[in-house]
Amino acid sequence: MSEPARRPRSPGELFRVFNRLALQGFGGVLPVAQRELVEREGWLTREQFVETLSIGQVLPGPNIINMALIIGDRFFGWRGIAAAVGGLLLAPLAIVLAAAIVYGQFATHPMVAGALRGMGAVAAGLIVATAVKLWPTLRKNPMGRTTCLGFALLTALAVGGLRWPLAWVVLGLGAVSMAWAWRSLKR
Repeated sequence: MSEPARRPRSPGELFRVFNRLALQGFGGVLPVAQRELVEREGWLTREQFVETLSIGQVLPGPNIINMALIIGDRFFGWRGIAAAVGGLLLAPLAIVLAAAIVYGQFATHPMVAGALRGMGAVAAGLIVATAVKLWPTLRKNPMGRTTCLGFALLTALAVGGLRWPLAWVVLGLGAVSMAWAWRSLKR
């Protein structure tokens, strides 16, 4: 695996970059994280980003927080963890608290409801765009692109089309996909 082009110079730089990506990623930070950490900063290769995301997905908690923990620890230990997670959470927390206060005043206004629906559509589009960008990394996946695409489509159908509860879909398809991956890796 190739090494990234560069490393962050300090925990402060980690804080600034994670803060910047958090402020750009309303409704979904992973697409922005991929662009910032791989394409803009060059701290991770695409393969390293996918591996870090994979590890973050099996740990409890939000994927992006887990990734911030892993990346912060990789570069600066506990100081890096504090910087990356702090950068990811500090400003967005203040913004969300302010927005909650404002939302309490205007929640019944139709324009507010429409804006929130629009933001949901944008977030879904960003996730699809990230999947398309990361598609080439599946070339090296032991399960193969077709199987991975199949699991993604089954998940989308179950949750989006059939409206099955996400928790049950993740437990069911997640267990099947993990067993399939284990079998594929064993070969």
